[in-house]
Amino acid sequence: MKSLIQYKSNNNVVYSCKYHVVWCPKYRRSVLINGVDERLKSIILEVAEETRSDVIEMEIMPDHVHLLVECDPQFGINKLIRMMKGRSSRYLRSEFPWLKSRIPSLWTNSYFVSTVGGTTLEVVKQYIENQKGV
Repeated sequence: MKSLIQYKSNNNVVYSCKYHVVWCPKYRRSVLINGVDERLKSIILEVAEETRSDVIEMEIMPDHVHLLVECDPQFGINKLIRMMKGRSSRYLRSEFPWLKSRIPSLWTNSYFVSTVGGTTLEVVKQYIENQKGV
């Protein structure tokens, strides 16, 4: 029987590490609108490409971000999210000056992360896709 899981590898690890990640702007303000959301998507994809991570699914809501991402366990999900949040905050606040007047910093210090193993990948993808309808 063929496995449905697609494995990746680096020099010394073969892995399949998928994570559901959610983070919010400071004070849960609805600031991911009016072009900020589209620019945020491109920044997230840029960081993912640089770190050889895969964004499987992404949904930007006005007040939070949902990602389904696969990354190298030696690189670490925390480092990936730190890079995504740091770069996006820096770029977005310089490109959209009105963000600086709305909130002191773009993101909260925290985020939610869950490994995708207790449920099927399709269920999590469907959940993230359906966030716009809620």
